[in-house]
Amino acid sequence: MKKGLLNILKGRFLVSGDAPKNWLFIIFASFLATVMIGSSHSADKKVHQIAALNEEVKELRNEFVDVRSDVQQLKLESTVMQIVAEKGLYPSEVPPKQIKVKSNNKKEE
Repeated sequence: MKKGLLNILKGRFLVSGDAPKNWLFIIFASFLATVMIGSSHSADKKVHQIAALNEEVKELRNEFVDVRSDVQQLKLESTVMQIVAEKGLYPSEVPPKQIKVKSNNKKEE
């Protein structure tokens, strides 16, 4: 057991008669490790992007609520009256009159 451990530490398994088989396994294991590290970095990057997009969605939602409340304030009759009063328009003091037109549905024979 001691010799086997010393041979591994010295690297004799890389130069012995069946070394090509060992090298292929090492290259394959290195490739798998590289792929795993790359996919891990990619997943982390996507998690950060999702967090940034969620933050942006929150900011846009807050901005939407602010703008909606401003628009509701502008639609109020009192606000509209103030804006048009600055331009010289005022509400009529005389109420509108309803005009009724009588139509003759009989056809002349």
